[in-house]
Amino acid sequence: MAAAAEVGGDKYRSFIHGESERDTVWRYGAPPNYDVVNKLFEAERTQVWPEGSLEEKVQRLLKTWEMELVHKVRPEDQKTVNSAKYTASTNGMKALSRAEVMAIGGYNNFLRTKLPPEHRIFDPDQETLESSMATFLTAFPRGFAIEVLDVYSGPPKIAFKFRHWGYMEGPFKGHPPHGQRVEFVGVCIFHVDEEMKVEKSEYFYERGNFLASFLSPPDAASGSGSGCPVMQGN
Repeated sequence: MAAAAEVGGDKYRSFIHGESERDTVWRYGAPPNYDVVNKLFEAERTQVWPEGSLEEKVQRLLKTWEMELVHKVRPEDQKTVNSAKYTASTNGMKALSRAEVMAIGGYNNFLRTKLPPEHRIFDPDQETLESSMATFLTAFPRGFAIEVLDVYSGPPKIAFKFRHWGYMEGPFKGHPPHGQRVEFVGVCIFHVDEEMKVEKSEYFYERGNFLASFLSPPDAASGSGSGCPVMQGN
C-alpha cells in the first residue's frame, strides 16, 4: 500500500513531501495543500479507520492515487500508478489510458457520458482539464472530500465502497450556490500489481443524481446520489 504519513506532510496522503519528491514536477509548480478539505473530511466522515487496517490503507491509496494523477505531470513521479499498464473506466464505458486521462483531466474522465449533448448538465466533451478543474473548485471552495465506507476484497483486486461530498458554496455552470451538501456513494475496483501500483481503476456510481444536485438543494430525507451505483442516468 502507499507509504505512511510523512513527517510534516499530509495525514491522509503519501508522496507529497520528503526526499522521494525532491525532483517531482508539479502541475501547478508546488505540492498541493489539502488542509481545507482535510478539515471537512475530519468533521463529516462516517468512518474512522484504525491506522494500518486494510480500510485505512485503501483509503490512503485512493487519496494518494487521486492526488498524483491530478498534480504530478510525469509518469515517473506517480508512485501509486503503473503508468505502462494503467487504464481507467467509469460506469462500464470504454477504458482510457493514463495518457488519455492526463490529457482530459480527472473530472472529465469521471463524468463521461453517453447522454445526448442537449441533456448534459456538465458536458465533458466541451471542457478542458483546466476548465473542469475551475468549475468544481469554484462550486466546492472547501474541496470535495472522499472516504472509504467499506472494503470488500484486498489486493490484487481491491473492491471498495466510497463516499464523495462537498458543499455547493459557489456557482456551478451558471447555477447559483445553494450552500447544501452535494454527495454520492459509489463502488470502485483497483487492480494493483505486486508493488501496489494501480494498473486499472473501475468506477461505478449514479452520475445523473450527482449533477442534478447542483441545480437544486438535495432532498435531506433521501440524500443525494446515494442509490446503487449502476449505470442508470449515464
